[in-house]
Amino acid sequence: MVCEYGDQLKKIVENVRPFTLNGKVADYIPALAKADSSTLAVSIYNGQGTCFSAGHETEMFTLQSISKVLTLALALIDHGEEAVFKKVGMEPTGDPYNSITKLESHVSKPLNPMINAGALAVSHLIHGDSTDIRLERLLQLVRKMSGRASVTYNREVAQSEFNTAFLNRSLCYFMRQHGIINEDVDELLDFYTKQCAIEVNCDDLAKIGYVLANGGQDENGVRIIPFEISRLVKTFMVTCGMYNSSGEFAIRVGIPAKSGVSGGIVCAVPNGIGIGIYGPALDEKGNSVAGMKLLEALSSHYELSIF
Repeated sequence: MVCEYGDQLKKIVENVRPFTLNGKVADYIPALAKADSSTLAVSIYNGQGTCFSAGHETEMFTLQSISKVLTLALALIDHGEEAVFKKVGMEPTGDPYNSITKLESHVSKPLNPMINAGALAVSHLIHGDSTDIRLERLLQLVRKMSGRASVTYNREVAQSEFNTAFLNRSLCYFMRQHGIINEDVDELLDFYTKQCAIEVNCDDLAKIGYVLANGGQDENGVRIIPFEISRLVKTFMVTCGMYNSSGEFAIRVGIPAKSGVSGGIVCAVPNGIGIGIYGPALDEKGNSVAGMKLLEALSSHYELSIF
C-alpha cells in the first residue's frame, strides 16, 4: 500500500481538482477570504515515518473547527466525561454549525461539542487562568500530536475572527444567561478565536489523525491522549464532524473526520492511517467541496470505510 499511495495520490487529486470550481472560500471571516479557491492537497500518514502527499501539501492553513476535536480531548483530560457532558450533549443536529435554534429548545445546553455553541462551552472548561495559559496548553497538545514543535497560531486570522464574532458572542451571552458558562464573554472568545487560528499543514493534520486513529498513541507508542478519550473523540467525528453533512459523509466515505471552514479536514481510520486534507473552496454547509470528493475517492480506492 505504501507504493500505491505514492503512485495514486497525485492522480486522485488531479481527478477531483475540478470540483474546487463548485465552492467558494469562507469570506465571512475577512482573513480567510484571501485563500486561493483552486488549492487542493492531501497527506496520508501510516506511522512509518513518512507522509505521502500530493497537491499543495506544504501550504499553511488554520484549524478552525478542527480545533473542536482537540479542545474536547483536552477538556476531557482536565475534567472527565461527567463534568464535560453536563455542559454539552452527545447528540447530532441537523442544523447549521452556528445555529442558536437548538439552544432555545434544549434548556440552553448545546447538543454536541462539534457545533459552535458546544465548542464554546467546551473551551470554557479548559484549565488556565488566562488565554495565554489555555492556548499554550492546547498548542502543546497539537505539537505533540503533529510532531512539529513550532506549531503556533495566525494572529491576523485570530484578530479577524474576533472582530467579526457577532453570532458567537450571541451564543456565549445566551449560555452565560443560563449558567452554561460563567466567564467574561470576550475573554472566552479571545481564547476560542486563537484556537481556531492555530496554523498547520496537511502533514501535521495527517499525523494528528494518526494519533486519534491509533488510540491516542503516536507512531512510537507514546501515549498522548488516553485511549477512552480518543475513542469518544472519534465517535463525535463520525456523528457530528462534518457539520450537517455528517450522515451523508458516513455513507459515502465512512471515516471519522472533522472539517473546518478554512477548508481543512482531518481523518482518523481506526487502528490505521491519518489523513489531512486542504481545499478552501467550501460547499453551502462549510465543508471543502473537493476535499469531500477526494476522501470519497480515497475511501473507495483503499477500502477505508469503517462500516
